Amino acid sequence: MRYRILGPLSVMDGERQVTAGRDRAVLATLLLRANRIVALSELAEAVWGPRPPVTARNQLQNCVSRLRRVLPDGAILTDPAGYGIQAGPGDLDSAVFQRLVTAARAACDERAARAAYRQALDLWRGEACAGIDAPAVRQAAATLDEEHTLAVEDWVDLELADGHAEELVTALAALVERFPLRERLRGRLMLALHGAGRPDDALAEFRRASDTLRDELGIEPGENLRAAHREILSGTPCGAHRPIRCLPRTVVDFTGRHEVITRLHTGLRPEEPTVVAVDGMAGSGKTTVALHVAVLAGDRYPDAHLFVDLHGHSEQAPLDESAALHVLLRQLGLPAGDIPADLPARVARWRAEAARRRLLVVLDNAASMAQVAALLPGTPGSLTVVTSRRRLPGPAGARRESLPLLTTDEAATLLERIAGDRVRAEPEAAAEVVRRCGGLPLAVRLAGSRLAHRPRWRVADLLDRLTAAALPELAVENRTVVGAFALSYADLTAPAQRLFRLLGAHPGTTVDALAAAALTGLPLADGRALLAELADARLVDEPEPGIYRLHELLREYAAALPGPAGAAILGVLNLETHALMATMTESYRRFVARDLEAMPLLRPDLVRAVGDPAARLERLRGDLVRFVDAAIRAGQPHYAWWIPQAAWYALWYRDWNDDVAALNERGLAAARDHGDDEALAQMSNLVASSHYRAGSYEKALRHLRLGIDIRRRQRNLRALSVLTGNLAALHVAMERFTEAVDAGLECLRLRSLARMRVGPRVTMQLSIAYQRLGRWREALRMDRLGLLGALRPGDEHLRAGALVGIQRSRRALGEISPQAAQRYLEAALRMALRQRLALFEAETRVEIGNVLTEQDRYPEALDQHRRALDVAQRAGEVNVEADFRYDYATTLLRSGDVAAARAEYERSLAVARERRQPYAETRATAGLADCAALTG
Repeated sequence: MRYRILGPLSVMDGERQVTAGRDRAVLATLLLRANRIVALSELAEAVWGPRPPVTARNQLQNCVSRLRRVLPDGAILTDPAGYGIQAGPGDLDSAVFQRLVTAARAACDERAARAAYRQALDLWRGEACAGIDAPAVRQAAATLDEEHTLAVEDWVDLELADGHAEELVTALAALVERFPLRERLRGRLMLALHGAGRPDDALAEFRRASDTLRDELGIEPGENLRAAHREILSGTPCGAHRPIRCLPRTVVDFTGRHEVITRLHTGLRPEEPTVVAVDGMAGSGKTTVALHVAVLAGDRYPDAHLFVDLHGHSEQAPLDESAALHVLLRQLGLPAGDIPADLPARVARWRAEAARRRLLVVLDNAASMAQVAALLPGTPGSLTVVTSRRRLPGPAGARRESLPLLTTDEAATLLERIAGDRVRAEPEAAAEVVRRCGGLPLAVRLAGSRLAHRPRWRVADLLDRLTAAALPELAVENRTVVGAFALSYADLTAPAQRLFRLLGAHPGTTVDALAAAALTGLPLADGRALLAELADARLVDEPEPGIYRLHELLREYAAALPGPAGAAILGVLNLETHALMATMTESYRRFVARDLEAMPLLRPDLVRAVGDPAARLERLRGDLVRFVDAAIRAGQPHYAWWIPQAAWYALWYRDWNDDVAALNERGLAAARDHGDDEALAQMSNLVASSHYRAGSYEKALRHLRLGIDIRRRQRNLRALSVLTGNLAALHVAMERFTEAVDAGLECLRLRSLARMRVGPRVTMQLSIAYQRLGRWREALRMDRLGLLGALRPGDEHLRAGALVGIQRSRRALGEISPQAAQRYLEAALRMALRQRLALFEAETRVEIGNVLTEQDRYPEALDQHRRALDVAQRAGEVNVEADFRYDYATTLLRSGDVAAARAEYERSLAVARERRQPYAETRATAGLADCAALTG
């Protein structure tokens, strides 16, 4: 069965024409999208327009049934989304036409190119799908008509160059009548008239073209028409310039890259020699972008469009300069015998030939700049586009463009253009497919091809396969993502190959020179150099200076390469754990070091080179759970709880609560699975801190008691004192103030027995408990003890807490004025801001608001209360909200705004009840009573 749509629609069974009747619009729509599923909505629009009848689905089913009776079995495909039609390689005339045009454009032999064009153009019998007026059909057919016109223009160039001007005049005149605004057609008609010995008619055609362009578009003739006009005026015989077209056909579904294409295209100056170097990782679409730019800019370089695959990254050996020059000179039409044998003479001949022409040269797949240096035309009026997987230095003045990955929207659009409407029908699955492809154009194309070749697959079916392992699924015939990656990998030096393999096992999403050196066991300078080599080969990306990232598909490829990684992962885990310990204050580091005393220091040189540990934590904190999981996989379970302990301090005091919780839970699970009591006690304490911060006090209490039981069995006074002090803090949060005092005093007793200094953290909790019980003198004593114990470097946050407590107790005892209390608080606030400690900042601002209220400075006081609430909410500090709102409401009441105060007391009461905080609930209730008393 043969289908013909390049003209009136017809279906041929041998020599017999099959009649499709009133179902022609449906059949045309299916053939215009052959071998794809066409949505029912699109078919309905093709038949009835934008407002199909309610019976459209049933009528379409009847239509398809009629088509099945006249078409071969299995020709019509059925899918829940719609219908499709299968057409073999020679069944559909439009597909045959496109193959012939592609062959013609790829041929550098003019005779073969002319023959292919003639065969392609002979397939046309009029406008595509002529006689079918459905808008959807006409829109799709217009694309084929445009391809036909472009092919005619290319064919005409070849025929004019071969001296066939007279035979072309009639055909060109008809095309110009149909497309009066196509300057290229007009120019070819002028040259044909000139070549046929009719120069006056040719000049008259130029005047008609000029008038049409001015009247219709308000523009002057472009370079194409002006060049033809000059050629006619100069009397140059038609065909003296033989335009050469050796560019391969680019993809018809080019998607995205708008900013890149705009930068490359708009910056071209045809009067200057221009070199554009495009680099990108394997599969990023460099050749496609280069050819797209060449098509857009082609008219500015009319004499020759040349293309050479330099095989810089392929299974073949890279093309040397001499061989590449031979290809270029042969494309220009030089006989093989006229091409010099020695390289200097061959370069000179290339320069001479290039100087006579306005050239566009695409040098694809370059291995290095040395490979292309001799191939650059270097003359005004030339454009050279060089593509490479490596970042090429380029000659002076070269424009460089590194291709980014496709955005999610661009990748989804490309997937839809390849696979059809199924993509639009399953947007969530499609988004996940392109995410698994990582925005890599080659991967998206292969994924789309798998769908297109399997019309009964849903997008979710492909996603299931990609989720298990993406790389094996991203293969169609002989094209694979793995194959593209393997060529880049093969070009690396052996040390860089080893680092690349190890990066497949590295748990982090980013890597720097320190991590590379830890992975490989090499000096830092070598790690930095190897990462630079991988970046130059575009096997890693460098999103910020010195920080590198591996594409997820490249990570999967690297992880599949053979080679042991256990020792390498140990090196990274050791480095990152020591780097995390450097984020602690000196006093806390000494304290934690006792728990981590079994951890060796494998690379002191790298730890010393860490730089800013806090900045490193900021970058890596999202990966810390990955490091814990990697430790378990690598048979290094100790790091599964060492890492959470080393990270806890900085994460906690910077209010990265979600990170703390996730990391601690993972570490606790590892300790429990490993059956290590020491680790279980340590991690249960840290997990309790996460639940404490989240307000889940009963869960925190259970974990603390587990740790306390283990420490009692071990008779570890030092560790037991820590857990008892944390128990005091938990009782304070639960507003069990008597229990908090008992636990706090027990903590101080244990510290004394263990010959430890008075802990400022526990004295702070004792102070709060005493304050709530009204025992202000004892609270003041505890805060003064805490201040004395917090004089070491790095203990500023503890000093800030002690100052806040001291001024609060002294105010309650009547020992200082509000003005003096404010000086304490301003000093504490400076410390909290300097250390970026949200909770201490918020608590200090509340106290400043309270002392300002006592001075009747209500606007300033209310501002401090609002800022305190905002800071606490952003930091996720749920434990303090009820108290903060109570103080805010009290200031509102003192300022005379009873209604606002009542509303804030009610919020405080609701939070206190939700959090089961009886003390806060009682205070809020008393505040509401004060409001009621004032309003009667």
